[in-house]
Amino acid sequence: MKVFSGSEILAQALQQKIEAIGIEVVIRNNNQTNVLPSLQNKKAVEVFIQETDFSKANPVIEEFRLSI
Repeated sequence: MKVFSGSEILAQALQQKIEAIGIEVVIRNNNQTNVLPSLQNKKAVEVFIQETDFSKANPVIEEFRLSI
């Protein structure tokens, strides 16, 4: 399930916090600026976790959201 959508830097920060409590995170980065540098269309980076891990991760996610 998607738990965050935003900048790559914030997505990586949240990933580190969630992984610190032992939950696996998947990041989807649909930006193709590395492939085609002339493209300036920045899409949001998305952070996903398993639905079964949400209750454990939710306090970390909420704390993160309040801090940004």
